[in-house]
Amino acid sequence: MKIIDLSTWKRRTHYEMYSSLDFPYLNINANVDVSKLVPWCKDNGFSLFSAIAYITSRCANDIPELRQRIRGDQVVEHETIRASFTVLTENDTFGFATIEYTPDFLSFNQRVLDGIERTKQNPTIHDEPGRDDMIFLTTVTWVSFTQITHPVPLNPPDSFPRISWGKYFHQEGKLMMPLSLMANHALVDGLHVGRFFEGVQGLLDIPIPPHPNLLPDG
Repeated sequence: MKIIDLSTWKRRTHYEMYSSLDFPYLNINANVDVSKLVPWCKDNGFSLFSAIAYITSRCANDIPELRQRIRGDQVVEHETIRASFTVLTENDTFGFATIEYTPDFLSFNQRVLDGIERTKQNPTIHDEPGRDDMIFLTTVTWVSFTQITHPVPLNPPDSFPRISWGKYFHQEGKLMMPLSLMANHALVDGLHVGRFFEGVQGLLDIPIPPHPNLLPDG
């Protein structure tokens, strides 16, 4: 983790302007093509959730602005960020599972499975105190949404990116899936969101090879 020197930071002016707003968040929704990933998951016995969680976590880790967090009067940049995702429980509520990121899909997938099991056994909606090296992931598998809004703090606003995806659907011979990224505009611009979506689609188009070190670096 490093502390960003605000006095020489290239986006200091943007940071100061957006930090002064009551609602500094931006949220972009778009459809991504999962035509290759869906059959790959079915053929190889992986859940689509694990695959999407991996791809979005990997792309978020590849973009420095999505690893940055606001801490009081400071901005810090983490080397890696963990995935914190919702897990549906038996009584139709949910808990949060948080797992360490790894670029190896097989290891990441196992961490997802372990995190789901832990959360089902002991569900909690409270984050680990003092940690902000996370992105929040959630899926709404029942709806092919065109827009989504999250409950967020306003006093002060936080800087956790929120990534959501919905039910995939058929469109012109392809399988399309709604994907959303919400972030604090003091740290993240449309350019960075665009790079995130480009990275996600690039990984969706591979699709993930089944054996080990499943995706190339970079």
